[in-house]
Amino acid sequence: MRPQFVQTPASPEMTPQAVLDIIDQARRQEARSGTFLRQLRDKAASLPGTITIDGYQPATCLFQFAVEYIEMAPRLIECVDACAREADKAELFAPFIDAATRYFTQPSMLLVHYDGLDGLLIRAYQCHRLMEEMYENNRWTRASELVDIEATRANLLVHQLIGEPFANELDDSITVTVLQIAGTPDYFELNLDPFVEQVNNAAWDWMRHYWENLLVRNHIRFSLGSGLA
Repeated sequence: MRPQFVQTPASPEMTPQAVLDIIDQARRQEARSGTFLRQLRDKAASLPGTITIDGYQPATCLFQFAVEYIEMAPRLIECVDACAREADKAELFAPFIDAATRYFTQPSMLLVHYDGLDGLLIRAYQCHRLMEEMYENNRWTRASELVDIEATRANLLVHQLIGEPFANELDDSITVTVLQIAGTPDYFELNLDPFVEQVNNAAWDWMRHYWENLLVRNHIRFSLGSGLA
């Protein structure tokens, strides 16, 4: 069964700050239970050979990576929203922003049983993959190389942490969502150069730097055999 996403009108609670509040609550829960860290100990031992963790405690490295990846989601939403507004394209990007936020504030029935940081990692993955697919569905954003190779690697690592076939089902559902929002030739050919110009200014630099160092600072690397070196 694949996740079903109900398209409902945006509410005042659907904001990046609301997402940050949800993350803070999950971190407090994890501090008491340690459930997510225990899960990552098992995951660290079963990663493919193309992913290497050089840190002394692999599970701790994965844990910090996962927390940073989760916390990046609302900041990515906020940054895309700001750039869209500056480019006078807010209405065009609103469906993506609403869908990305809804992953956290109004999760599908399939995901409500996943709580804590483990559930938030799934929702952050949906958010990051949705934005990645959004860029790929327009020739201007696609050509601009907005998605850093390290962001793609981070998504691949999270795909492994979530595990198959569930991660593949999430990918399929994201593809459906993108096609519903922007699956037309008109959207692909739409001139989004004003948005790209906003993304290429200083407002996006901090996020690009964040992605470039996310894996490195957590002692995680992909080998040459991964095809993404």
